[in-house]
Amino acid sequence: MVDIDRDFKDWEKQSHKCPECGGLTANMGLDFESPKKSDLKAWNHMKDLYETGITFHSCGCTGPGYIPKDKSTLIDFLSEKKEIYIENLRFWMTRIEPKTESEKSKDWDKNSHFLFSLPNEFKTGTKKKRKTDLKKAVEYWTEKVNL
Repeated sequence: MVDIDRDFKDWEKQSHKCPECGGLTANMGLDFESPKKSDLKAWNHMKDLYETGITFHSCGCTGPGYIPKDKSTLIDFLSEKKEIYIENLRFWMTRIEPKTESEKSKDWDKNSHFLFSLPNEFKTGTKKKRKTDLKKAVEYWTEKVNL
């Protein structure tokens, strides 16, 4: 509907029904390939993926990225993600902003993976005079860990 009517605001709130059973459907993305109707194990896995926020959305160029194939790999995948979130949280909780240009350069070389993983909305200033809102960074990673 948004393609037809640019002013249409509630497209995300629209519910869509399955043509087969009439039940509500979930938006799994353009790259979603549904399993066979009879494959209940695969359908249950799709439900698990959806409930954890993993869907098949992408621009269509590169696909949706890594999608775990079963429950055990899903659990492993989510555990790895949580460890990354905890590592980021520890970094931002103990961070002391560098003062001198030399310290900033060393910091950038050593910690760029942490600095890049934070959304831009928590960063201010110019490239030379970067500043990060540490409190917001800690809140961001705390929320991710607690999900």
